[in-house]
Amino acid sequence: MTYESSEDEALAARLAPTLALLAAVGETGHVTRAAELLGIPQPTASRRLAALADLVGAPLVLPSGRGVRLTRAGRTLAGSAARALAVLTGGAREVREEIHPGTGHVILGFLHLLGRSLVPSLIRGFRERHPGVRFSLAQGSRQDMLRGLKDGEIDLVFVAPLPLDDPDLDSRPLADQELVLSVPRGHRFAGRTRVRAAELAGEDLVTLEHGYGVRQITDDLCAAAGFEPRVAFEGQESETVRGLVAAGLGVAILPSGEPAPPAGVVEVPLSPPVFRRIGVSWPAGERLTPAVRAFRDHVCSDAADIGLDLRPIT
Repeated sequence: MTYESSEDEALAARLAPTLALLAAVGETGHVTRAAELLGIPQPTASRRLAALADLVGAPLVLPSGRGVRLTRAGRTLAGSAARALAVLTGGAREVREEIHPGTGHVILGFLHLLGRSLVPSLIRGFRERHPGVRFSLAQGSRQDMLRGLKDGEIDLVFVAPLPLDDPDLDSRPLADQELVLSVPRGHRFAGRTRVRAAELAGEDLVTLEHGYGVRQITDDLCAAAGFEPRVAFEGQESETVRGLVAAGLGVAILPSGEPAPPAGVVEVPLSPPVFRRIGVSWPAGERLTPAVRAFRDHVCSDAADIGLDLRPIT
């Protein structure tokens, strides 16, 4: 079989060695800083950019104040270069970790509410068997974590609820965690053994922002009970929400506080009980590096045995 390169493929092959420089210029806005990032002299960087412009047939950078800015052609090429470099970086990382799987790197994303016990417990158990594997941790909303996963910025994410209807992601449920109603001490619900969601109509609610799984569950519960939630405050962390509840500024639906709710907060179970399903997700159809694959398998096999306040899935 013979293979003939098209004109575009031939041009791409000639452009490839300099694309990292163009991407760095686009990121920094300075030729000198871009050269420093790549470890080459500034005059060499300038000559390479000029040669690249000659090869493309259009200017790629223009002076802008004390730096430079990319032309339209430069922005187009730099964007493609950044995407290509991300793919190559992932490939180089995979090769390196295939050769040395015991010293791999896992980029793990998770919701703020899972960072107190679940994540540390799972990492501790894994590191006992794989002490050379490094972790980078990213926290944020469910929406942010899933976006980072799809963009290739994160290897695995712990989220709730799971994105089971997303064809771009594979997921494995791990356990169910009960959600309770947090109320200020002295609130009319504080002495109750159970509270129905419909009874929250007219209550000031303190919630997490849109994009968080608990907020989605809260909104869905209120909708199913036939009322629109009266949101008084929105936050990004459960501890902030609990603090607002303790101050008497509203009630909130949250996972139970660990090991106990903070002072001034009483937790009341909901009727019927409400659970959120916690799981792990990763890009569908993509080959995971040995370290990431090993951690995923550890999570899927050991999550139910780490002694957290979670209900195993039956």
